[in-house]
Amino acid sequence: MIKLGHLFVILSHYFLLFLTFLLGSNCYDGGWSTDESLLLAHPGPCTIDVRDESQLSQKEFLERYAYSKPVVIKRAKDNLVFQHMCERSNLIKKFGDKKIRLSSANTYSYTKKDVSLLTYINEILRPQTLTMLGNETFYWFGDNNYTEWEELFNQYKPPPYRIPRMTGAYSFGLAGAGTGVPFHFHGPGFGEVIFGRKRWFMYPPEQTPSFHPNRTTLQWLYEDHPELHPREIPIECTINQGEVIYFPDRWWHGTLNIDTSVFISTFLAY
Repeated sequence: MIKLGHLFVILSHYFLLFLTFLLGSNCYDGGWSTDESLLLAHPGPCTIDVRDESQLSQKEFLERYAYSKPVVIKRAKDNLVFQHMCERSNLIKKFGDKKIRLSSANTYSYTKKDVSLLTYINEILRPQTLTMLGNETFYWFGDNNYTEWEELFNQYKPPPYRIPRMTGAYSFGLAGAGTGVPFHFHGPGFGEVIFGRKRWFMYPPEQTPSFHPNRTTLQWLYEDHPELHPREIPIECTINQGEVIYFPDRWWHGTLNIDTSVFISTFLAY
């Protein structure tokens, strides 16, 4: 049974979506709008399987994707309550004074910086430029204090798929347009976009990408990607808000936020 408070949130959110439709925008941005003249990254082709959650069973997920290749999942279930809590005004009101840990976008030497969420939003969160290097780019992706963010995480509905004997841990973040993490790999997991759009580039474990660890994903896209041999071009897809990507174990991936983006990942481990 839906609680009255949650019902009010959902109805209010649908009202905002309706207003957005009347104003001619494709999707409600939650207050995280970015001046389009400052957007240097744009959606690319999607060369990764795309499936509707309502048509992808747990059995097929295990057989086709869990251990072998990525998949983009269009959510059949919504996260409207969670999305509402992630709106700019609501995050500031509820968590603005909380300390967050920022990381640099350098593949091998993540420098950390602790600031309040409000300071990050007002003073650091901004679109990326082509001249900024990885160690000059700080943004928030993970390192969350679960106790402080428990109220938010408790409202998140993760993808319904499971890998035997693995459990998930959440990693929540907020990043400016044009920022992203250079190529790296780790265990399997899911990444969901709550607001904005995020472009993912992926290589299988046996195909190590060529990149400079202190060059940003944006610089790689502009400088290196056009020069790649056809056999070196990664598979990729742009994940829109409400969509999820699954990445298998040890798959190389680099990310690029097209807009100011709010996102959450579920990292799986034994």
